[in-house]
Amino acid sequence: MDTKLGFIGQGWIGKNYSNFFEDMGYSVVRYAKEPEHVGNKEKLSECDVIFIAVPTPTTKDGFDASIVREAVALVPKGKVAVIKSTILPGTARSIQQENPDVIVLFSPEFLREATVRHDIENPDKNIIGTDGSARAQEAAENVMKIFAKAPYERVCSYEEAELTKYGANVFLFWKVIFMNMLYDIAAAHGTDWQTLVDNLTADPRIGTSHMQPVHSQKHLGTTGRGAGGHCFIKDFAAFEEHYKLVVGNERGVAVLEALRNKNIHLLTESGKDIELLRSVYGE
Repeated sequence: MDTKLGFIGQGWIGKNYSNFFEDMGYSVVRYAKEPEHVGNKEKLSECDVIFIAVPTPTTKDGFDASIVREAVALVPKGKVAVIKSTILPGTARSIQQENPDVIVLFSPEFLREATVRHDIENPDKNIIGTDGSARAQEAAENVMKIFAKAPYERVCSYEEAELTKYGANVFLFWKVIFMNMLYDIAAAHGTDWQTLVDNLTADPRIGTSHMQPVHSQKHLGTTGRGAGGHCFIKDFAAFEEHYKLVVGNERGVAVLEALRNKNIHLLTESGKDIELLRSVYGE
């Protein structure tokens, strides 16, 4: 492959994408803080497209995109930076304004921890957000060709791409909460949960994912309930704060607060992802 790819960040997302592209025959430069990658910073200048896959934590102090901003600042002039990290609406546009000599794109990832390689090889959608300029449009079209082909592919605005990511994660967060509540009603009536799941998933509008409220946590030897994992807790918290900031409708805020409190109760009562919960909301 003629295009040389760079990665800033070798966490779960960056490592898995890097492995995939190397297996596809691309030359890949990996730069990260780990000892085996930290010496590759200068090699980023050899890359045509540089993917940014670094943390964007949400804490009790709010959403933090500072690590993404620092990473994009490392991209050499004239190169294409593709942000894979989850960022709030408006973030990519401000980063592009801060780095006018770099073409900044935002391409959200939709990977599941249990099936990450399958999801990279068989994406259901490829979304790339741009600032609408001709140079960004051309860069987005070229980057789209690098990804595995998806049945739905779209180049759109930064904000449309950013909200697509949050829309997916927050919708599934809500779905998990509802399924937990439905599960409790089903248990009260002595029904078989799997029969109910089979009946519901026969409806194509509902879908088959996130239908099981009780999850086995094999590494802990326990079971847990609620919307957990590395994305749902932090992304919902960021979405709630952003909704308060840009919309602020009191009834909408009340809905989000109720969902947050219900999820915290499910997680804490079942002992699921307590450290993740603390990292977002504090003690």
